[in-house]
Amino acid sequence: MTMPARSVRSKASPDKGHPRIQEMPTRPELSLIKGTGKARRPERGPVAEGARRLIGWTRTRGNPLLRIMASVIFLAACMFGSLMLRTQMVQDSFEATRVQHEISNLTQDVQDDQNKLDQLQASLPDKAQQLGMQPQQGLNSIDLQGYKPPQGAQGKAGHP
Repeated sequence: MTMPARSVRSKASPDKGHPRIQEMPTRPELSLIKGTGKARRPERGPVAEGARRLIGWTRTRGNPLLRIMASVIFLAACMFGSLMLRTQMVQDSFEATRVQHEISNLTQDVQDDQNKLDQLQASLPDKAQQLGMQPQQGLNSIDLQGYKPPQGAQGKAGHP
């Protein structure tokens, strides 16, 4: 089976005889008309021209100048803040070092006191013997299961 050939129409090449397509109107031409608008001021010389350029430059450069000043102030504030932060960090470092030395001194004092206590405990049996005390021989125990308090002691102690 053979298919019939298709015809393609493009809008880029309009048919001249087609009623829907109209020709575009031509553009009007622009022309310069002299003598209208603001009157020109007379030139006063090169100084006036330079002043006019300077005023024009300051008007067009006002916002960038403001932006530059703001960025310089921001950078100065950041540098000042960084300097203050670094100074505070150094002070904190010295304080931490001082506290560490204090802790080590106190730890050494505690160890010295612990050594003295150990020496005193070791010398305790010798001092007890010098005072005439004898080490305990055997185990002493008290059995309270058969204990009965005396009759007169019940009222005095407050026990029923």
